[in-house]
Amino acid sequence: MTTAVVAPAKISDFYCHQAIPGLVEIERVMETDRVLAFHHTKPSHPVHIVVVPKEHIPSLVDLGAGGPELLAEVMDVAAKVAAQVTEQHGAASVITNLGKYQESKHLHVHVVHRGETDEEILAMYGHGDDEA
Repeated sequence: MTTAVVAPAKISDFYCHQAIPGLVEIERVMETDRVLAFHHTKPSHPVHIVVVPKEHIPSLVDLGAGGPELLAEVMDVAAKVAAQVTEQHGAASVITNLGKYQESKHLHVHVVHRGETDEEILAMYGHGDDEA
């Protein structure tokens, strides 16, 4: 008797299918009743935190049933996480992706610090708000 080999199911929403229900280990940074922030499981930067709504919201431009209220909650958590990263590392970027850039079709916001030194940041971006 031959056993059929079944290909694993394609995961179309890592956040709903794995991270939020706890099927993969994540390091939580902040959590509310409706929003979760955690260290990225495959970080692209030295500090790479992802902020997601706990219910499925397709993207920034398709808020689905969550509407602007849930988006505001996601952005509130993202702002708090970004403030922590900035306090600890001197800078943070807050990014979301759309279309072909959006690998997982679930609204998620990346809060990252890319690892540059203060001197490298100032050389690239100037003094910004510090300039009088």
